[in-house]
Amino acid sequence: MASQAPSSTSSPTSPGGHLRWVVCGLLFFSVAVNYLDRLVLAILKKDLCRELGWSDSDYGWITAAFSFAYAFGYLFGGRLMDRWGVKRGLPIFVLLWSCAATAHGLCGLIDVKQQFAMSYPWFSWAEKGFVVATLTLPMTAAGFMLARIALGLTEGGNFPGAIKAVAEWYPAKERALATGLFNAGTNVGAIICPIGVPWLYSHLGWQSTFYLTGATGFIWVAVWWFVYESPEKHPRLSAAELAYIKQGQPAPEAKPIKVPWLHLLRYRAVWAYVIASILAGPAWGFYQFFVPDFLGKRFGLTTQTVGWWTGAFFALAAIGGVAGGWLAGRLIGRGWSINSARKISLLACALAVVPVFLAPFAPTVWLAVVIVGLAGSAHQGWSANLFSVVSDTMPKEAISSVVGLGGFVAYFTGGFVNGFTGMILQKTGSYVPVFAYFSGMYLLSLLAIQLLVPRLEPERQA
Repeated sequence: MASQAPSSTSSPTSPGGHLRWVVCGLLFFSVAVNYLDRLVLAILKKDLCRELGWSDSDYGWITAAFSFAYAFGYLFGGRLMDRWGVKRGLPIFVLLWSCAATAHGLCGLIDVKQQFAMSYPWFSWAEKGFVVATLTLPMTAAGFMLARIALGLTEGGNFPGAIKAVAEWYPAKERALATGLFNAGTNVGAIICPIGVPWLYSHLGWQSTFYLTGATGFIWVAVWWFVYESPEKHPRLSAAELAYIKQGQPAPEAKPIKVPWLHLLRYRAVWAYVIASILAGPAWGFYQFFVPDFLGKRFGLTTQTVGWWTGAFFALAAIGGVAGGWLAGRLIGRGWSINSARKISLLACALAVVPVFLAPFAPTVWLAVVIVGLAGSAHQGWSANLFSVVSDTMPKEAISSVVGLGGFVAYFTGGFVNGFTGMILQKTGSYVPVFAYFSGMYLLSLLAIQLLVPRLEPERQA
């Protein structure tokens, strides 16, 4: 029998239990597995290019396929999560992306010498029109491209589902902290990957490495299925903790709200979230894909040394997500309004990013890592609070859809930002313009949020 909230109208002062943090732990590990499966390819890039005969261009096409697929996965994953619910939807996505992760290993069955050609349209300024060009890839690269597309489409449901679970399991004052804690799994996965994957590769080869890392998701699905349930139905949730979770949450609708996709654009909070995702969201992709290259080129480091310093960057970034979420919860606990606490936390994170424009001028590698790590840490704290803005303002039935929409525009925009970054490096060899660009995007995003949503409160427009 599910526990029920007490009938008293007073707000509970004691949490009455800790089961909600067990749920947060499950979300943490889902995100860690998500990043582990995503980053294996990057760690093995040099070895796969050597063994499978890939060029840097081949690898670029593979990673581009993932980026755009992940954008659409985020969009549709959020929508499906709202339809299916977290209990059923999240393990479906983890199961599917684990299959896609292990499928990378099957590419070892393809003849390395086989080629694959496909045509694609592109715009030629010289000829003022579209030209059909031919892309030739090794069959192994084409196989990896398909696997990465499947991985991107299915991994996109992870974050919308996790944010939806946090909205269901936490009172408003703890949501940013919980989001920061589970989001730290991104950094843990990114730290484990450069440490564990090279060892697996050296002992078992690249195919088995993909099989084993992909299998971690199957283990998670089994644990989730036996542990997770919604708060209202969970047999081990105390009445006191349920009442604590429900405080500050809007009363459930007698009939669940159905929010058509296009109708989401009627909410000012959605526009604020989307604009912030376009401006500041691509920064995290830049940190993932270009920080190792920046450190290696700026300080002439070996691949192994770059790996350790990159791990240090992700370790610093992990702190920010927790600290940013803690700050908002602390302020709310001291009597601040959700609006003030959330926006002050966002402002603190935005200001912490500003010094990142100094990174290319740092005289030592450790100082550069500290500067970029502070920006990465602030980004994670920013994300924890920005995700919480969605759960603060939107109906529960639309939270995953909104998060998915924001993720779509962030990663789709990020694909172009990374492309422009490559063009800038090709022409100038300098990271200065890119770091300068990102140093101001968070303050601009916060300005947009303030103008569109002067006060954070639930919106009821259908």
